Amino acid sequence: MSEMFVGIDLGGTNIKIGLFDSALELIRKTSVSTQADMGPDVVIGKMAETVERLLVDADLPLADVAAVGIGTPGPANYSEGVIIKSTNMPTFKNVPICQMLNEKLGKPIVFDNDANVACWGEYAVGAGKGVKDMVFFTLGTGIGGGIISNGELVHGCAENAAELGHMIIYPDGRKCNCGQRGCVEAYASADSTARRATEAIEAGAESSLKKLLDEKGRITSKDIYEHLASGDKLAKEIADGTAKALAITCINMLHTTEPKRIVFAGGMIAAGDVLLNRIQDYFDEQIWTLKKEPVEICFATLGEDAGIIGAAALARHTKGPGR
Repeated sequence: MSEMFVGIDLGGTNIKIGLFDSALELIRKTSVSTQADMGPDVVIGKMAETVERLLVDADLPLADVAAVGIGTPGPANYSEGVIIKSTNMPTFKNVPICQMLNEKLGKPIVFDNDANVACWGEYAVGAGKGVKDMVFFTLGTGIGGGIISNGELVHGCAENAAELGHMIIYPDGRKCNCGQRGCVEAYASADSTARRATEAIEAGAESSLKKLLDEKGRITSKDIYEHLASGDKLAKEIADGTAKALAITCINMLHTTEPKRIVFAGGMIAAGDVLLNRIQDYFDEQIWTLKKEPVEICFATLGEDAGIIGAAALARHTKGPGR
């Protein structure tokens, strides 16, 4: 068989692992509990054992694996393969994850931020396929991102580039969890979208969402889009605010890196066209009139497998044939 690549999505709760052929077609995948409280040695040992078990199940030799890719939340020193600290895995401090996994598998290990990895997956075989310049946003609890310029990920001098959720779009605006004010994440993440609706209801705004808030004690961004479909005025106001914040961010990124495609991923894209069309409308309304921009705004296509696909794709790109 031709060369294979392994993609690992290391999270605080689960480790997702996929085995891919050289064309990035999935051969087999699995997921195991991280058990991060057991410490790095146990977790990395489990990663290696799971990779080996996947190969046995697929009746394939470890010798055919060309490289292994890992994606995990930062902060980390990605070029040196070291996890500096992890909020989801408190026992991981200055862990040389690439060296440790290499010692167990004997394979080159490629390591990057989970958002960068998902971005690369979409670029390689998903919504960004066929372009050289792309911007990627994940819309979840917060807002993550990735930037591809001329076919390469942008990392920055200290490897912390593409913290796109922390671009300030409204100076002196809402307080963000990062400590800044006016970040797009403070307006347009799933959590902040729900929080803005909650605050409005608590301040006296009328909405069908109030009953839900009273009954459950909280509302979600999904609730907002469901009530928007029923014609709720507050839900529309909140959804418009989210879309406008994202459109402003798209415009800023267009003028910064000039991507051909801007791709949105994460749980919020389940809202579908009601979200995407609003972003496009606000983008068209606010973008300059000097010339028509060819940028395409779209949703990601890889879903929950973006992490393992992207990690394998990055391993192929970095350590594959000709590298």
